[in-house]
Order: sequence, then C-alpha cells, then structure tokens
Amino acid sequence: MKFFLIDFNNNFYIEDINNLKDIFFSFPTFSNHSLKPDKKCKITSKKPIAFQRYKKAFTEVIEEIKKGNTYLLNLTFPTQIETNCSLLEIFATSKAPFKLYFKDKFVCFSPERFVKIQNNKIYTYPMKGTIDASIPNAKEKILSCTKEMAEHTMVVDLLRNDLGIIGKEVKVNKFRYIDKIKAGEKELLQVSSEIEATLPNNWYKDWMNILKQMLPAGSISGTPKKKTIEIIKKVENYKRGFYTGIFGITDEKTFLESAVIIRYIEKENSKFIYKSGGGITIDSDIQKEYEEMIKKVYIPI
Repeated sequence: MKFFLIDFNNNFYIEDINNLKDIFFSFPTFSNHSLKPDKKCKITSKKPIAFQRYKKAFTEVIEEIKKGNTYLLNLTFPTQIETNCSLLEIFATSKAPFKLYFKDKFVCFSPERFVKIQNNKIYTYPMKGTIDASIPNAKEKILSCTKEMAEHTMVVDLLRNDLGIIGKEVKVNKFRYIDKIKAGEKELLQVSSEIEATLPNNWYKDWMNILKQMLPAGSISGTPKKKTIEIIKKVENYKRGFYTGIFGITDEKTFLESAVIIRYIEKENSKFIYKSGGGITIDSDIQKEYEEMIKKVYIPI
C-alpha cells in the first residue's frame, strides 16, 4: 500500500507505508500508529496578520470578481500561534476524520475528504459553509443563507466539472447536508455535498494523473480554477506549501482514500504557524471573513 502527499503546487511525495519514517496518519478506516494523547493541547495565543494586510488582499479579490476573472476565491493567510504542545502531541490529542503528522514539519487534522475511489467509482465531498452550532436555529440559518448557498453551489459545479474530466456518469448524490465537527471547545455545523462519477476499469494504472487533473481541490481554490489560482498567488503573497494540498493512501488496485490538508499547523524554526481562510464572493463581508479566518485557528479535542 502506498502513502502519498501532494502540496498546493502539485509536488508529489510517495512512499510505501511500510517504509514511512516519522510520518503518522489516520483515516476513518485505517491508520499506521497507536499514539495516545497524554496531555490536553491548546493554543495559548494567536497573532493573526494585520487587518490592513487582509483588507488589501480582500479588496483586490473583490475587484477581480467585478472584472469577471473569478466568482469564488478561497483567501488564506498564516497566523503565528503559541501552544503548550509539540506537533506530535497535537497529532495524538486532536480529533478529526483525517489526520497527518509529517516529520515534525507540520500536522493536519482535517474534516474534509478530497476523493475516495472504490472499485471503479470516484466520490468527492466538497465542504463549504460553517456556523457555530450553539447559535439558535443554526442549521436553518446556514442552509437558508443566500451567500453560503451561492458559494457552495459554485464549488459543487466546479467539482462536477473536475469529475467530468476524468470520469463519466457524473451525479450529485447529496446536496448540502450537515456534518457536526469539533472546533476546540465549540461544535460547528459544516455543509457538505457528495458527488459521484464512474472511472475506467483500469483507473489504478493512472491514479496519479487522475489526481493531478483535479488539483488543487476546488473547495480551497475557487472558480474558474486556473485564473483563480493565479489571483490567489498574487494577493496572498506567501507560500501555502503543503497547506491546502492533499494526502492519502491507495493499494493501486481497488481503492484510494484522500483528504484535503486544512486545519494545519507547521513549524518554522521554533515558531508555530497556523494557516486558515475562507471563500470570498461578491457578497462577502470583510469584517466577518477576517474574523472567520481567525476563528478557524483551533485544535479539535
């Protein structure tokens, strides 16, 4: 069985899982570790980018939207944090469907599957739209919000097109269903959809190229994808690196499982950097988007 890791710029790392060193992962049905939490990890301080830096980038994105160059763009930035734990301790204590610790360079505790392939079927599960579960009528509010509906619909359309490039019989099995996820001490409601397509019988011979054709993931880039990625690199003005890439496992015969690298902390020398962001549309409110970026800086425990 192979483990693979792909960064935001489509650089691949592939290794047999029996040969992995200082790399630990867990998926809903498989993991390569037995690490147990031995302390309660928390973020003790956050130093997000200045609002003025965010405002400059946000304004540029809105101008690009008005020009018709993008309709949805996932804008992200780094936040310097302090924590009482090491990356390995954070990996052990955090709770998420998809987790990855990579060579003391970064840790990821992601709620978002990228694609799953079983036999000749491929499934993808875009996540767009988050709300605090404690808000009265939270589910009704998030599902009825015009801005959130537009953002989610655009991502679903983008991923339908991505699956259409590599498969056939594309269909949306579930549209805008609710998942509950832990966000530190809070519980969030996350809006997702499930999209399916049929792959050729010999998909496993070309699985790397199949993934490359779908990357970067639509939920963390935007639409139209090619132009939006160009804008992202210009306005963010920092390197995402492995953040918003993907990681996964495959037997190169019958199945492949993968996740989007979000909820991510990396180590730069002795500093910890948490990268986060959110989708920007013409209806986005700058203050709310800035606050959401900061709220997404948490360890799910």
